[in-house]
Amino acid sequence: KERWKLMNDRYVLICILVSAAATLFMRALPFTILGKRKQIPEKIRYLGRILPATIMAVLIVYCLREVPTEFLSGGYKKLIAAAVCVVLHVWKKNTFVSIIGSTIVYMLL
Repeated sequence: KERWKLMNDRYVLICILVSAAATLFMRALPFTILGKRKQIPEKIRYLGRILPATIMAVLIVYCLREVPTEFLSGGYKKLIAAAVCVVLHVWKKNTFVSIIGSTIVYMLL
C-alpha cells in the first residue's frame, strides 16, 4: 500500500510539472513566434477581435443546448439567467457584472 501512495504522489507531481511546462510554453509561444516585431500582424489582431465573441457564442450554445427538452424541470431558469446576463451587459457594459449577476440569479432560482 505504501508503494501505491508513493506512486500516486509521483504521478501527481508529474502531472503538475507537465501542466506548468505546458502553461509556460503556451504563454511564451506568441513572443517566440512574433519575435521583436513592433507591429502585430493583421491576422493576429483579427483573431483577437473575433475570438472572444466566438468563444462566448459557443459557451451559450453549450449551456442552453438542453433547454427545450428540460424546459419545465429547470430549463426556464437557464433562459432567465441568460436574459439577465444580456440585460446587465447591455445596461452596464461590464462582462464581470453580467456574469456574476446572471450566476447569482440562476443560483437563486
